Amino acid sequence: MLFLLKKYVGALLMPLPLIILISLAALLLLWFTRWQKTGTVILSLSWLALLLLGVQPVADRLLLPVEGKYIQRYEPDTKHTPPVKYIVVLGGGFTYNPEWAPSANLISNSLPRVTEGIRLYRLNPNAKMIFTGGKGVNSISNAEIAAMVAQSLGVPAEDTIALKKPLDTEEEATEVEKIVEQQPFILVTSANHMKRSLKFFEQHGMHPIPGPANQLAVTTPLYGWEKYIPSSYYFSHTERAWYETLGKIWQAIKPSSTDKESEKLENH
Repeated sequence: MLFLLKKYVGALLMPLPLIILISLAALLLLWFTRWQKTGTVILSLSWLALLLLGVQPVADRLLLPVEGKYIQRYEPDTKHTPPVKYIVVLGGGFTYNPEWAPSANLISNSLPRVTEGIRLYRLNPNAKMIFTGGKGVNSISNAEIAAMVAQSLGVPAEDTIALKKPLDTEEEATEVEKIVEQQPFILVTSANHMKRSLKFFEQHGMHPIPGPANQLAVTTPLYGWEKYIPSSYYFSHTERAWYETLGKIWQAIKPSSTDKESEKLENH
């Protein structure tokens, strides 16, 4: 129940639904009250926000600090560092249609995570790939679909492990700990999600090595029309920055599962 409530509230607080709700409030002021000037100002600011948050310089300026140092890929030091035994790829957006190509079932951030995980798997012989993520409203889980995609790209089935129960990153850390324990492993997730993810795993006393994927904030040259004409693509970058900001706030105020376990032990 808490998971669903968190998702619904979080979805309503995202930039697009929030701007639509504020615009609706402004229209109600214009149509049904004498607060014409207030309604006009609020509606104008809403449209200005929609415009600015969809242009590349603004969207990526917001996202870049969230990605931070994880905008750079991880390259294992294969000469001086022993290969890891596990590569953990966190779940993300997905659906399941058996008639589609396997990779088409991984939506948005999921496919870049899986492909980066496979790249790192090639650099770590004998490693196992752990995929996480529950099934939600689908017939099979995110973890199973990700493992299916990895296998379709040449990873042996015996080198894939699907953790089908976790619904969020905190639960993923709990389930991964049961397999990996305290040995070092590569953690693969989106660059904008990495800092928050590391904290969850480190709270369990684990030793994740960041393997960021799905870098989004563009720092390379672009054509003028790509930078200054509003785009839903760049608006999604603003959404990612805001989503992670909300996630960090929630992570800071919500007791972690490790805190709860410690409290239980103290009460016994």
